[in-house]
Amino acid sequence: MNFIVIGCGRFGAELSYRLFKNGHQVVVVDSNRQAFNRLHPDFRGRTVEGDSLSADTLSRAAMDKADGVAVVTNTDTMNAVIGHTIRVHYPRLRQVIVRNYDPAMRGMLEAFGLQIVSSTAWGAERVQELMIDPSFRAVFSAGNGEVEMYEMYISQQWDGMTISNLLEGCSEIVCSALTRAGRAELPNPGAVLQRGDVLTVSATLEGVRALRAKLQESKEA
Repeated sequence: MNFIVIGCGRFGAELSYRLFKNGHQVVVVDSNRQAFNRLHPDFRGRTVEGDSLSADTLSRAAMDKADGVAVVTNTDTMNAVIGHTIRVHYPRLRQVIVRNYDPAMRGMLEAFGLQIVSSTAWGAERVQELMIDPSFRAVFSAGNGEVEMYEMYISQQWDGMTISNLLEGCSEIVCSALTRAGRAELPNPGAVLQRGDVLTVSATLEGVRALRAKLQESKEA
């Protein structure tokens, strides 16, 4: 596939190299020629120097042939303007993703209807989870961490409890899968848990917090 990365800072350089290593055609755009020095020595994609809002620059980057664009400059306002401009002038482009640095600016980016990835918000969410309780392992993050999938290892304490009993009273959390002896299945709410099972749940941080509180209460009872 053909991808364009606008902004060759540390994030853009890393993203470009990862896409290249996965076999994609990659064009990196930046207004500063020296920024391309951040690219990995093995990177064999194409670089385009120029103003990202210039029609000439976007044309030289072959925007009309791109399957997706990541706008990852170091300015939220610029990312919003570039992303919106590309959406307007290339309406058939399948995917335009912009990076958000300052969480306070997310509202502005969302107002443009752009797909947003906030490294700051997502990173803070993950660190918070690990600091609170590392026993719930996050395996997938949706959006910017508002909803995540967690793996819970069933201990002796929960052996014999049904899934519905375990999650009773815990809002914003649903069970996605039950893995036993290496075999996963879509769980029945009445399924009885066994020690060593792995329960996969989708939840908000509030949902996980409620489940942790319930499990802590059962330990102290």
